[in-house]
Amino acid sequence: MKTFHAEMFSDLGIPFVPAEEFFSTSHKGVVRGMHFQLPPHDHAKLVYCICGQVLDVLVDLRKESPSYGNAAAAMLSGANHHLFFVPLGVAHGFLSLEMGSVMVYKTSTVHAPSCDAGIRWDSFGFDWGVTAPIVSARDQAFPILAEFVSPF
Repeated sequence: MKTFHAEMFSDLGIPFVPAEEFFSTSHKGVVRGMHFQLPPHDHAKLVYCICGQVLDVLVDLRKESPSYGNAAAAMLSGANHHLFFVPLGVAHGFLSLEMGSVMVYKTSTVHAPSCDAGIRWDSFGFDWGVTAPIVSARDQAFPILAEFVSPF
């Protein structure tokens, strides 16, 4: 499985050059998100699941975008080999649907803890299909979308 090809991205008009790669492992029922990096360390991401299955979710935070505040979602799994490209100014999160789901992230900038940010996972009208997910205290403390002042 080829997960990145610079010439193909360029041909598609996607300006993306990975600067860092990392992964996370999640139990079934865990919601992670909705995460992004603030300027000047904002980054695009290429995400995919190499083990397990997740419902991957994006929310557009770009003020001038006609899809501002809208969500998009896709099933990513070790079996289907799908990838999701997350542009600058778009929040990312997921629901782990299996034990030991492993997500890989290629990012266009190196993670900067001082620019780490997010919005609440349950604040933009998306139906996650779960009633009692496992959500970290950090992710629960993010502001809701209606109160977030977007720098994008």
